[in-house]
Amino acid sequence: MENVLPQLRKERGWSQQHLAELLGVSRQTVISIEKGRFDPSLPLAFRLAQEFGCAIEDIFAPRAG
Repeated sequence: MENVLPQLRKERGWSQQHLAELLGVSRQTVISIEKGRFDPSLPLAFRLAQEFGCAIEDIFAPRAG
């Protein structure tokens, strides 16, 4: 799954650690999601969307191809 999480996070000036604390997950989890190595659970995807004030599909999209 592709995502624009790094761009959204950087636009807000948030560090990976700050986002991890907002979400209640580890920094490693944020890194793994940003790099596409880990797809978040649905509850975590909803929390991400809530933190960024957007819809889940504004953050995540199926990988092309």
